[in-house]
Amino acid sequence: MKKTRIPVLAFILSVALIRCIALPAGAIQFGTPDDGNHPYVVMCVFDVGGSPAWRTTGFLISPTVVITAGHGTYGSSGGRVTNSETIPPYTGNPTDYPFPGPWAVEASATYTHPDYLVYSGSGLPEFDAYDVGIVILSEPIMLAEYAALPTANLVETLANMAGVDLVGYGVNEQQRGGGISPYNGWMWDRMRCYAPAKIVPSQGIISDMFVKLTANPGQGKGGTTFGDSGGPILLAGTNTVIANNSFVNNANCDGVTYAQRIDIPEVLDWINETID
Repeated sequence: MKKTRIPVLAFILSVALIRCIALPAGAIQFGTPDDGNHPYVVMCVFDVGGSPAWRTTGFLISPTVVITAGHGTYGSSGGRVTNSETIPPYTGNPTDYPFPGPWAVEASATYTHPDYLVYSGSGLPEFDAYDVGIVILSEPIMLAEYAALPTANLVETLANMAGVDLVGYGVNEQQRGGGISPYNGWMWDRMRCYAPAKIVPSQGIISDMFVKLTANPGQGKGGTTFGDSGGPILLAGTNTVIANNSFVNNANCDGVTYAQRIDIPEVLDWINETID
């Protein structure tokens, strides 16, 4: 990959194999520009060994605290965050994205939920569990409003097919055919995008850890894809986060996607204890 692009940790659950892979960065598909409506949604770039390695989406719950995916913070050695709606291209300047520079605020610390599991021999119930990370910023990002954490077990009180808002950075278009693989067909518009979606009712074996979301363009809905990891799943029309984007079913990011529940007590307690 060229220096203007960095890989992002993206999780795909296949029928035969659960695995994590590095793929081109991405965000909301079938979405529209956010147009300043969710300034607390941020892009996180993570370093490994002092060099930019991957990126995720995240959300500010205070001027200096970002919540994102555990598979973003896990294994990183630092990073930086921006809430700019558009990301300027790399021009060769060593202070351009994705490197440290005026376009972003540096992290002073990162944390990953202690029970986070990338993969377990126990199979699906343990895959990607507790996929939550925290980034503490070295300088505040001052806003009029921040994302709000949910009350405990809020998801259990929601109606079937409850509406949610998806917000994230990156691709919203996929080139198909011409010998291009689904993994390599995604294109990044370098902006924060928004799309509505629905919670799919589920009593599956992972429903106590994840919410299942629609990911189809029909009926005016959108979906999350590569690079949206860690981005908020907001109750429609509010700043309340019920989950953060975690993994998808296939390289086309269609059908349904899954998001780590933030409302479960084990996650809420860890967030509050860590930031205290």
